[in-house]
Amino acid sequence: MSIRFLLGGLLVITSVLAVPAFADVSTAPPTADPIRSCPSVALSDIPIDFEITLNQPLPVETPVVLEYMSGHERILKRTGAITSDRFHVLFTDLVLSGTGREALVFTIGEARIQREIELIPGILTILPSLLAIFLAFITRQVILSLLVGVWLGAFFIYDFNPITSFYRLADTVIIGALNDIDHLMILVFSLMLGGMVGIISRAGGTYGIVNLVARYARTPRSAQTATWFMGLLIFFDDYSNTLLVGNTMRAFTDRLKISREKLSYIVDSTAAPVTCIAVITTWIGTEIGLINDLNLPSVDGFHTFISALPYNFYPFLAILMVLFIATLQRDFGPMLQAEQRARSTGKLLADTAVPLVDDELNAIAAADDVPPRWYNAVIPIVTVIVVIIVGLYIDGRAALGTAGSDASLSNIFGAANSLKVLMWGSFTGVFVAAGLVLVQRLLDLRTVVESWLTGLKSMTIAMIILVLAWSLTSICMELKTASFVAFITKDLLSAHLLPLMTFVIAAFIGFATGTSWGTMGILVPIVLPLSLQLAEVQGLPGIIAESVFLSTVAAVLSGSVFGDHCSPISDTTIMSSMASGSDHIDHVRTQLPYAALAGVTACIMGYLPAGYGIPPLISLAISVTFLFIFLKLFGKDPGAFSLQPPAEETAGLTPPMAE
Repeated sequence: MSIRFLLGGLLVITSVLAVPAFADVSTAPPTADPIRSCPSVALSDIPIDFEITLNQPLPVETPVVLEYMSGHERILKRTGAITSDRFHVLFTDLVLSGTGREALVFTIGEARIQREIELIPGILTILPSLLAIFLAFITRQVILSLLVGVWLGAFFIYDFNPITSFYRLADTVIIGALNDIDHLMILVFSLMLGGMVGIISRAGGTYGIVNLVARYARTPRSAQTATWFMGLLIFFDDYSNTLLVGNTMRAFTDRLKISREKLSYIVDSTAAPVTCIAVITTWIGTEIGLINDLNLPSVDGFHTFISALPYNFYPFLAILMVLFIATLQRDFGPMLQAEQRARSTGKLLADTAVPLVDDELNAIAAADDVPPRWYNAVIPIVTVIVVIIVGLYIDGRAALGTAGSDASLSNIFGAANSLKVLMWGSFTGVFVAAGLVLVQRLLDLRTVVESWLTGLKSMTIAMIILVLAWSLTSICMELKTASFVAFITKDLLSAHLLPLMTFVIAAFIGFATGTSWGTMGILVPIVLPLSLQLAEVQGLPGIIAESVFLSTVAAVLSGSVFGDHCSPISDTTIMSSMASGSDHIDHVRTQLPYAALAGVTACIMGYLPAGYGIPPLISLAISVTFLFIFLKLFGKDPGAFSLQPPAEETAGLTPPMAE
């Protein structure tokens, strides 16, 4: 009887707590309500951009007034601006005071609508990301750590109710990350490439590449240099770069006992750093658009981007540092330990590692009777690259319309829908890979389909982590994490120190949010006008003012990439681990000292002197020299500790066998 009573009591308590969880907290307004959605949370005493979405477009001249009510007292009254699509109303630099549930009253034409909002202290906005990152390093359980971080953010957003936030985590936050067309395209693109790699591996194409490259690269030095060079060749998109280089070179670097941590570092450091400074890339449209949207006097987006290229210290240093490490065969820190383990024991992964590529992909090695023909891998990969490049041109021309006939190649590529084009490339690559195998009768149709499905399944863990990382990013956006960081650091800015502080702030935001593009979107509208204002107010000479402005432009981009590189919740960092078959935390842990060395060097020898007008090429030359000397003095050759015969004696001499 007592057990029945206890169960009954638990059922009652659970039902009481769960009712608000299953009920939609953002109850649908009546049809007469013109507001479709309104933010449910805002920061207290911190200026934010506050946007509401309407059910139907409004005439631009319609006044939309927001009144902030605390009790029965009106604290604030502001008129918002209707955006060009007339479905959104934006209130810029809105400051709301207090904490807890407060009322907002909107007057739209004749309608008067009230919404409640949760005001929270700004410090809470960075806790979800920091908790996820801390737990990931401590527990090495990335999925669990991300889940906890996302739940904590949902806890802050949904009335600090643990039950409500638990269910909103499932039916709103995670589903919202999947309900983004760009995210779905990335998922499908990654899955299709995984399926293509599955077909290539089963048909012996991967081993064919290994044998081909082994003719020219028989040592860890030449293998790492070849991987670095391939990263430079695929410069037009960071996602394509990461997945193609990692998946292509993994079998080859495995054969030469190069650790998966080292491979993922090379892949990660030749993806975004290369793409962000190349002139014809999928990034350039966003970068130029952010500058042009400011409508600054005498500032052209493309010209500014080109002029600021020499000030992109971190991307250049990150790329060159990979080359130095590969050619000098010098490592330090956790990477040195990982390389020593791989060279001396043949263990490409640590004993505790959980690689982001399932073991199923390793289980579909080619059978003994399948000839390892390199072109069965190279042709599909080249097909993907060609389709993407041609697709970017075709889609960019179509997007520009009549203006496309006179547009430059950079503008055409920047106008293209890069994710849509990536889909074209991955789908084409799958069918080309399958067609080659079937035409040569290396595999039957059933085996081709099974290999493709195995390639898809191998990406499952990585896809889960990507979705959770995107969920955490959406939480950070809703909590206005970047706005809080920008606000608390604004008093640190001065004209001469602006480039340095911009890099540091961008790095912190990129690290906390895991998105370089989001960081650029937040900081560009803040720091670029500020750099011009500070230079004018402080009366800086023209050449120094120009150096401050251009280095600040570059510092936003460089700092965003640096923070993104160091962050375990970054999608590109996750994809680098995925493509390389590395344990994700091991990748972040071993890459972090290398990224930090390049980042600190960029700060001290790059952005600090740039604020005082030192030419960027001088700073870059000094920085490169410093990195070279540092690696020579403090780096060690991991091969010197190898207990196995040198790779030169064994690489490429025996034919690949199925595992």
